[in-house]
Amino acid sequence: MILDDYQNRVDELLNQVKETQRENIITAGKTIADTIEKGGNIYLSEICHSIQNDLIDRGGGPFFYRKFQYKLDVQSDARQRDRSDMDLDMEGLGAYILKASTIRPGDILFVGSVSGRTKHVVDLAYEAKKMGVKVIAMSSMSYAKSVEPVHSSGKKLYEIVDLTLDNCAPAAEAMLDVEGLEAKFAAASGIASAYILWSVTAVALEEMMNKGMEPTVLKSTNYPGGPDYNDGLVRPRYWQQGY
Repeated sequence: MILDDYQNRVDELLNQVKETQRENIITAGKTIADTIEKGGNIYLSEICHSIQNDLIDRGGGPFFYRKFQYKLDVQSDARQRDRSDMDLDMEGLGAYILKASTIRPGDILFVGSVSGRTKHVVDLAYEAKKMGVKVIAMSSMSYAKSVEPVHSSGKKLYEIVDLTLDNCAPAAEAMLDVEGLEAKFAAASGIASAYILWSVTAVALEEMMNKGMEPTVLKSTNYPGGPDYNDGLVRPRYWQQGY
């Protein structure tokens, strides 16, 4: 069954992550704890189609992860026109986004691009590094090394950031050949990235507790006592002390 093939392939993927990424996961977790101890913030931007939301503002998740999200809303409602003669490249927007945010030098920004060359992600990482922000990337090294860069720096994500967590997705993302289908089936990056982020968080929590800091972890809002705990303890403590 395709079901069995998929589950076996996921087992292989997660084992590959365990075997190859342990050192990077530990480094990332320790870096989070050190940054928080020094008063820094930890930001998660979009990772693999919003996998970061599995850790932000939810039961069992630490409140010290804060969302880094932006939206540019331009209203110019008019008839459609040919703009092929205009330069519509948005590279450089990352600098404005960072300046408009609460991020500061010494903070950590997690970014994600499976291919490692998504222009707006590379641009954000590039500008964040110039600003003195520590940048940790979630990417597929197999994918990234099989494509050419598109950012004007001539670099891909892993060549810019402080640390890359390899989600071990194959080039072009999909994992399974299925008889009767031309395209491969089942994206790898999402499930691997969630596994890596929770693993990094496990290290960060342990390191923080070793330093005498009690991490703020949310309870489920749908379980009795959860809302009172979150609103009465977790959120106020984070806004006061940063974790």
